[in-house]
Amino acid sequence: MSSTTVAEQLQADESIVGTGRFRILPMPIQIIVLILITIGLVSFLMFTFSWGIGDWILETTPYYYLLYGCFCPCAFLMMAARKKDRNRIPWYDYLLAASVLAIFAYFIYRSDSINRIGWVPPRDNIGLALACLISLISFEGGRRLGGLPLIIVCAVFAVYPLFAMYLPGYLYGVSHSWQYIAGAFAYGLNGLIGLPAQTTGNLLIGYLIFSGVLVGCGAGDFFIKLSLALLGRFRGGPAKVCVVASALFGTLTGSAVAEVATVGTVTIRTMKQIGYPAHYAGGIEAVAANGGAIMPPVMGAIAFIMAIITGIPYPDIVVAATLPAIFYYYGLLIQVDAYAVKANLKGLPSSEVPSAKAAVKQGWPFIFGIVFLVVGLLYFQWGVKSAIYAAVLLLIASFANRATMMTPGKLKDVIATTGFQIVQVMSVLMPVSFLILGFELTGSLTRLTSAIVGVAASNVWYVLVIAVIISFLFGMIGISFISYIILAVVAIPAVVQATGMSVMGLHFFMIWWLLVGAINPPVAVLAFIAAAVAGAPPMKTAWTATRLAAVTYFVPFFFVFEPALLFEGPFLMTAYSFLMCMVGITILGYGLEGYFLKVGHLPIWSRVLCVAGGFLVAMPEWRTTLAGAVISAITIVTVYWRNRQTRTSAIAR
Repeated sequence: MSSTTVAEQLQADESIVGTGRFRILPMPIQIIVLILITIGLVSFLMFTFSWGIGDWILETTPYYYLLYGCFCPCAFLMMAARKKDRNRIPWYDYLLAASVLAIFAYFIYRSDSINRIGWVPPRDNIGLALACLISLISFEGGRRLGGLPLIIVCAVFAVYPLFAMYLPGYLYGVSHSWQYIAGAFAYGLNGLIGLPAQTTGNLLIGYLIFSGVLVGCGAGDFFIKLSLALLGRFRGGPAKVCVVASALFGTLTGSAVAEVATVGTVTIRTMKQIGYPAHYAGGIEAVAANGGAIMPPVMGAIAFIMAIITGIPYPDIVVAATLPAIFYYYGLLIQVDAYAVKANLKGLPSSEVPSAKAAVKQGWPFIFGIVFLVVGLLYFQWGVKSAIYAAVLLLIASFANRATMMTPGKLKDVIATTGFQIVQVMSVLMPVSFLILGFELTGSLTRLTSAIVGVAASNVWYVLVIAVIISFLFGMIGISFISYIILAVVAIPAVVQATGMSVMGLHFFMIWWLLVGAINPPVAVLAFIAAAVAGAPPMKTAWTATRLAAVTYFVPFFFVFEPALLFEGPFLMTAYSFLMCMVGITILGYGLEGYFLKVGHLPIWSRVLCVAGGFLVAMPEWRTTLAGAVISAITIVTVYWRNRQTRTSAIAR
């Protein structure tokens, strides 16, 4: 089969973003898919709220297998294996879907034995055959979303335990038979019923239900109208609308691809109308959408993986992500504003700017739903139940307005969209389980950790730079999950042990760099999708997005060395560090864009000094901040007087 990924399909067909091939399925198959997704969602509710039937309550192992049985068959019906299968369902997809359904039905049937006795290695030939089969099928599901690079890396870790005893140095470990590896994947706590199931079944589904209801009721349209009403009339208004609308949209989906396909279709068009080049408009949208994965309260899947791996409560992660998310979008706004000034771009005419009052009047249920979710998470500490409560209240509130009320047609779309998002996450996480198995079965994790502890103890910068390179490269080729899990399991605990740095800060540091890699060539999935919407050259759009995201390259160093920016420290320190970061990012952004407000165009030498000065201002430690302030002040004043003298001489002539 071709190595076509869902990302490539998205570039050619934006309609696949929400529900994949669901709409082209025959009606009986659509009904089956909706039933499977609904059973999966109901099972989540039963497990989360401990609902039962009489004395029977859904236990952990059968619950996890039930989730796989509901969502994994849908993966082969909703995601195409090849480009030419985007608009048709070949026979082998039906076969794969039926096979997966049958396999997990058997696992559910034998779940009591799997749970009590343990099937590692498998207890009989049937268990062994099914374990091998589901291992192979999981690779195909992962390939359809992540492509061959994902599968190659996962396959290496899958066979690693076979040869670990023959490898040198830190790679040496305990070897196991292929039967044992297959059993550990299918039935072990570090396999399918480990990280993938825990991430999806304990956290992710609840927030995706909430975001699905928000989107289904029309929240995306509301956020665009609200952003237009607030910023559309100002210089470069549509670009600022793009940034703010993407930030707001990110609060409810955490899906960058969905943002490009929804927010981008409106903002890119309006940006082009007022004079932004197509590649620049596409680049802005790609960078703005990319921040959705770190935008509270509903963030991307990696944030949920972080909660499972670290054991940090998800509400704490939401709080910690707040200031970094602000820095991300503020840095982009600064560059957008500087470009608008130097290019003399105006805002939209008043006739094209909607009323803020009218937008809020129509969309108040969305604001209410998000506020309720945040209050439930942070004040009442309801955890994932907060998302369910918020979704129910939003459904009720939506009937206050005909435009937002949930209809049967919208409900069908909500179920299909939510199911497709769950399918995508599970498709990637299933083969990624081999990463954890590779480390756990061989015992090599301890040796690797010891090596990293030794390096980090001598100079933590070495470890951080290596982590940046790994994250950046893996993010570029579209396998960020792998990079994050490797670093989260191996490197971060070692660095914490050696240096005492913040666990939260180091995890966000890695996640941040994975995000940055997602918009950089050669893959640059988001930039290519945005280029398709904008009608711009893909690679030119990708390089523009890389430049526009340049401020974000510096931000991770601010909070990894100053935990107060993640609300880990005294409030006064948080307030001071936040202020210094905002000042530093302002100087950085203008320096990178080459134009400083009220100063004018910046020559190359001054741009370099502004970037350096802004970075130093934002870094913790007062001497560094003072040095950055001095460098920045001298540079800005010098350029201001030079530009003023140039203007005076031009007028005199």
